[in-house]
Amino acid sequence: MAAGERRLGPFLTPGVPTSAGGGGDLVLAALGVLAATPAPHGAERPAAEALAAWGRAALPGLDWSVTPVGEAGANVVVTVPGDGAPALLLATHLDTSLSGLPADDAPITGRSDDPGPLHIDGDEVSGPGLGVARGPAAAALAGIALAAERLAGVPHRPLQLLLAGSGTHRSALPSAVPAGPVRPSSGAGALAHLATQPRPDAVLVAKGGPAAVLRAEPGAGYLELTVTGRMGAALAPASADPIGGVLVHAGTVLEAVGRWRVAFRTARGGRPDGLGGELGLGALSGGRPDKPDLLPATLVLRLYAVTVPGDDLAALAGELAAAVRADLARTPLAGCAVEVVAEPLHPAGVTPADAPVVRAAEAAWRRHRPEPPVAVESWTGSTDGVVFRAAGLDTARCGPAASPDPADPRRDRLSLADLRSFAALYADVAVTLATPQA
Repeated sequence: MAAGERRLGPFLTPGVPTSAGGGGDLVLAALGVLAATPAPHGAERPAAEALAAWGRAALPGLDWSVTPVGEAGANVVVTVPGDGAPALLLATHLDTSLSGLPADDAPITGRSDDPGPLHIDGDEVSGPGLGVARGPAAAALAGIALAAERLAGVPHRPLQLLLAGSGTHRSALPSAVPAGPVRPSSGAGALAHLATQPRPDAVLVAKGGPAAVLRAEPGAGYLELTVTGRMGAALAPASADPIGGVLVHAGTVLEAVGRWRVAFRTARGGRPDGLGGELGLGALSGGRPDKPDLLPATLVLRLYAVTVPGDDLAALAGELAAAVRADLARTPLAGCAVEVVAEPLHPAGVTPADAPVVRAAEAAWRRHRPEPPVAVESWTGSTDGVVFRAAGLDTARCGPAASPDPADPRRDRLSLADLRSFAALYADVAVTLATPQA
């Protein structure tokens, strides 16, 4: 390790206080616990139990509970008791985009070695899963603890912090689900919270993003595009339709999808709500790896679509299919069938600019952030905030921005000063909404 660098061990750094009064030390302690246990989508329960066990010992003035979500998933809910219904739900998620299990992540990362533990070097913390979502979660944990300290002895309404399971997007189409325990759908943790916990007045999502308070978020969904020709034998390429098989012509299909993507994005640019559309290709498959002497009949593309208010994913699937058919009609794939299946996850949503949670977050931003908020254009990041907006809850979002480690893109880098700043910001919003206003 470089001079001045520290590693957080498997649970807590020796000598780091866990009282909320330390503020920044609590951020470090929470990061150590969150980084100790992998939290794959739908299998967060061990991480949830470890976090709650630490919290009950380190912050006994708060109420800690673990709620199962699906067969192996879980939510962690931290409550600051008070009178009435919760004034604010501070929400983040427990699972990470990469599972934290190198062998499982290898098809995405191209690597099967361990990405290594959490590192601290001066103001910088680096490690796997910090951007999604351990860094914002640590700041939110510190923020709720600081809010509880400030509210001690003051009449106030309850506050809750949700670390939701199944917060990262995952496809539930049968063709995409691996063998093993049934995995909850995207947003299942947030939906379970709404179904089992008191309804809050508002939600503040602690999630990384642009240097601004977001009050609008795009929707998201998956598209499965299948091009079907005729199977054949590799030793006789002309036996397939198209000649050579559909895989040989994958580039033609990708070009057709790319042209539609450009039109899709252009049509959703320059919106007053700052949202944008996007289409990304995340998986491509065809044939059997153990039988490459046969030319498969199908080529399957899996796409992630980011949508704006008014978009209907089923209609977009039809538009994409029609565009690809028209393009392929002029190619050797003219005789192939084209089908697109839509898997909507969540619709886009917008919170009014004058909502109390938006005003409180913007005021806290001015107090705790060193720079004014940026103007956000064509924003394409979708979180559980869309779940809460769909439930009729005013929702805002802000959080620290992570950057990838240039030596290992599986690891993220964050500023500890930023994390502490957002912990104070979250505490301010919570206290403002939880206390009676003059």
